[in-house]
Amino acid sequence: MAATLAELVLEGLRNLREAGVSHLAIDDSARSILRKWMQPAARRPSQPPPAAPSPQPRTASSGNGAPTAESGVEEKLAFLRERAAVWQPARSLGTLRETMVFAVGNPHARLMLVGEAPGYDEERLQEPFVGKAGQKLNQILKAMGIAREETYISNICKFRPSMPNQGTGNRPPTDEEIASCLPLILAEIRAIRPACIVCLGGTAAKGLLGQTGSVSSLRGRFYEIQGIPARVTYHPSYLLRNDTLSSKRAVWEDMLSVMEQLGIPVSPQQAGYFLPR
Repeated sequence: MAATLAELVLEGLRNLREAGVSHLAIDDSARSILRKWMQPAARRPSQPPPAAPSPQPRTASSGNGAPTAESGVEEKLAFLRERAAVWQPARSLGTLRETMVFAVGNPHARLMLVGEAPGYDEERLQEPFVGKAGQKLNQILKAMGIAREETYISNICKFRPSMPNQGTGNRPPTDEEIASCLPLILAEIRAIRPACIVCLGGTAAKGLLGQTGSVSSLRGRFYEIQGIPARVTYHPSYLLRNDTLSSKRAVWEDMLSVMEQLGIPVSPQQAGYFLPR
């Protein structure tokens, strides 16, 4: 039987305590999700369960390998990778596969991209966005003048959601699966502190922003995650299914806004990509 939300949160807190974490911080986006979830059931909007607050390292070394507040970002991410591999709130659900896929890229990146969950190719190679959607993402980044290696790429869910007779099939994570892994991605954001975050698809927007609308209704503006500007755009797999000029232009307009936010010059040629001739 799947664990209840309270059990997931308590298990996550126990894991953090065992890792030497003595203090937790909750950002505004997490508070917003918690406030909405605590509304009476009759008034509660449809949205994912709240997640436990992001893990925060101790301010002094506990002697058990947990990083300190003064630790470098590489050390903090290495610690989070180790914790993710044995993260009981996710493993106890029984609906996720065994292989953990953490993240890839530059720990000092100014641009962080967050998708939904590993798929067949990502699980096989243990790296996010390496399949066809990853190739499409690489093309988008190249058009922006940014190398994949310059960015930090992660997913809301660190394990591939399981399916009966799965084979190469994939599915998006459920609300419960999102909630189980949310403390990990929030801790990654807190460690990296990028200049801008891009939520690739509705699942990422639901988890990080508590927003349940369609991507078309969420894109076109900036949000905040831990005080960091965040943009919502279509997942690259959407472009694989909708290879139209209007779809490409919609994603590109989001990326132009991200470039502006990062202070990256936009050439006239770039500004004109995917416009009707």
